[in-house]
Amino acid sequence: MQLDAEAVDALHDEGFEVAIETNGTRPAPDGIDWICVSPKAGTKLLLTSGHDLKLVYPQAGAEPELFEHLDFDRFLLQPMDSEDLVVNTKAAIEYCLEHPQWQLSVQSHKTLGIR
Repeated sequence: MQLDAEAVDALHDEGFEVAIETNGTRPAPDGIDWICVSPKAGTKLLLTSGHDLKLVYPQAGAEPELFEHLDFDRFLLQPMDSEDLVVNTKAAIEYCLEHPQWQLSVQSHKTLGIR
């Protein structure tokens, strides 16, 4: 299903709220209740406002300072899940402490060992 303004309106008519997470490379239809943009390195960001901007960190080419001027309510850093998860988590925590505009976003299911 393609999410467009007609689909958003139909969901609202049934009493639903509409939330999306997107990489931000396409504009969102009108009427979305909550938008989280999670940009990927090397892509052109078209959606530059919303509720949350979430970055996987660290990610070469998607450094937080490239996005902090955008119009979002919250700026979130999520440690990159790799063999360096512990190092990446520590780096994300340190970045957030040094840049209070950013908050740590943790995938709790991974922390708890639920895959």
